[in-house]
Amino acid sequence: MITVTDNLAEIKQKIKNAANKFCRDPQAITLLAVSKTKPCTDIITAYQAGQRQFGENYVKEGVMKINELKSSCPEAIWHYIGPLQSNKTKDVAEHFDWMHTVDRLKVAKRLNEQRLQGAKPLQVCIQVNISGEESKSGINVAQLSELASEIAQLPNLTLRGIMAIPSQPDNQEKLKQEYIDIKQKFETLRKRHTGVDTLSIGMSQDLELAIESGSTMVRIGSAIFGARS
Repeated sequence: MITVTDNLAEIKQKIKNAANKFCRDPQAITLLAVSKTKPCTDIITAYQAGQRQFGENYVKEGVMKINELKSSCPEAIWHYIGPLQSNKTKDVAEHFDWMHTVDRLKVAKRLNEQRLQGAKPLQVCIQVNISGEESKSGINVAQLSELASEIAQLPNLTLRGIMAIPSQPDNQEKLKQEYIDIKQKFETLRKRHTGVDTLSIGMSQDLELAIESGSTMVRIGSAIFGARS
């Protein structure tokens, strides 16, 4: 029977193989295990196999898991990667370590104001809509520079980079162009802001292309935990 541990080892090997293929350091690519809808027992299994970074899409579910797993997974780092309404920022600000989907200043300001006193700054990525599809969240690339500069002024947030969800992988040419464009935007952002080091692109179906395109963080869910039931 294939287990979460087996799947995790296979994904890590795929990341290593892709990194080597494109002359990149595998250690420079973080595996974010997307654990949305999965039980805490699966997360514990992944944690015991060495996984530390976990991504959640739903605020209520994520907060429940963070609280429940404090003792069994004390070194887990929690990333919020789903869309966020401004009236739900408090739970993200108080419980998560990372927030990947900042797409407007209002949300950034609320996260900054609601971060618990004495806590480390919330690590944030700006979500960019690189495909231009109306169904996807994220800002237009033309807005990136201004929003990044505004976030950089907020003391309880640390700007780390860009997160993007590209087109479907069946259109490889469009996908490749989107990745070229977002890599250029990332490099420009990194030159302007100290601490920017994260390009969060790539999932199971486009893992190799994302790594070729400079991804520093890949988001993998079903390939680790199995299909959603």
